[in-house]
Amino acid sequence: MSSAGSTGVLPGDPPGGRRALAVWGIGVSVYFVAVIFRTSLGVAGLDAADRFDVNASALSTFSILQLLVYAGMQIPVGLLVDRLGTKKVLGIGVVLFTVGQLGFALSPSYGMALASRALLGCGDAMTFISVLRLGTRWFPARRGPLVAQMAGLVGMAGNLVSTLVLARLLHGVGWTAAFAGSSLAGVVVFVLLLLFLRDHPEGHEPEPVGHQGVAYVRRQIAASWREPGTRLGLWVHFTTQFPAMVFLLLWGMPFLVEAQGQSRATAGELLTLVVLSNMVVGLVYGQVVARHHGARLPLALGTVGATALLWGTTLAYPGDTAPMWLLVVLCVVLGACGPASMIGFDFARPANPPERQGTASGITNMGGFVASMTTLFAIGVLLDATGDDYVVAFSSVFVLQVLGVSQILRLRRRAARREERLVASRVETVHVPA
Repeated sequence: MSSAGSTGVLPGDPPGGRRALAVWGIGVSVYFVAVIFRTSLGVAGLDAADRFDVNASALSTFSILQLLVYAGMQIPVGLLVDRLGTKKVLGIGVVLFTVGQLGFALSPSYGMALASRALLGCGDAMTFISVLRLGTRWFPARRGPLVAQMAGLVGMAGNLVSTLVLARLLHGVGWTAAFAGSSLAGVVVFVLLLLFLRDHPEGHEPEPVGHQGVAYVRRQIAASWREPGTRLGLWVHFTTQFPAMVFLLLWGMPFLVEAQGQSRATAGELLTLVVLSNMVVGLVYGQVVARHHGARLPLALGTVGATALLWGTTLAYPGDTAPMWLLVVLCVVLGACGPASMIGFDFARPANPPERQGTASGITNMGGFVASMTTLFAIGVLLDATGDDYVVAFSSVFVLQVLGVSQILRLRRRAARREERLVASRVETVHVPA
């Protein structure tokens, strides 16, 4: 007699297959475009400062507001996904982030540009949680870690497009044409979504859930938060994601150009290296975690330690600038931050039943974006206060890493015990004849 524990099969597992891959591919294409739009400011930070005549604090407000909206929307989006399904939420998201990108292209003032980035952040917030839920509805549970890492991989490919393609368009055809032209990608994925996306395979419809307004919302959030795995997932995401996010989203280009004396072309290549490293490490982490669940925490904490070491070494390097080899190693290590953050979802996923997956993922996904938003703000304020002292400003990263690691260590044993009990109870419900 075989068991769910040996086969990796859980009750109600969807079959996966080519059909699942095709539908999931449409969902991640939406996420791909959202990431292009989200990270487009990372290659245009210096241009934005000139266009709107703003200082470092005001420039960081673009990304802070975008991430504030994104983080604030995670729990509402998780609830919406659990209630309305993936297709409807993704469709709303596409419309919002496309209008936001187009508005940013046409904004004549700093205020209108801020509003456009907020709208973009709202639409962007609806994509990743929806794609994670799409994966759980179309693929077997044992594929969860790899599917999640692959979604992150596609997102980083979007980052690569903004780094390589959008940056060249920006300096080739100008601000308005580059951003307005890129918004057409949103129209394309919206059409694909309407025509081909399905929430779940036939025969795997979710059980109907009684929704009772505010009471239902409170129950979903409270039940998800009570699970130690959800809270551990949030803190893993919080601690691992933000160094690379801050670097790619806004401050990497100014740091490399103004503090390290690199040309814009070289700085762009280093940012590209972060993205390429992320894609390679994502494949490795996904395979390792899918096969060895015990590797989740060592991988996450090891990534935090390596990031802190290289970040500190770069900032403390004697002389005016760090050598190129050190910047290269820093960028390679930063590339591991995104894949490590995906491990947070691998703690939250087994801790929650299918009807709470969207809510739990939303809580987890808040972590890294709250940390990124906090650090973006701190760096901008410290740069203005210290006369562009990047060593002082970038040292704010260590404060959040210490906070996050302390919470991970506090929750890890409780989450492990709870997960063992939940998995054992689910395995007992499966009886497969010999």
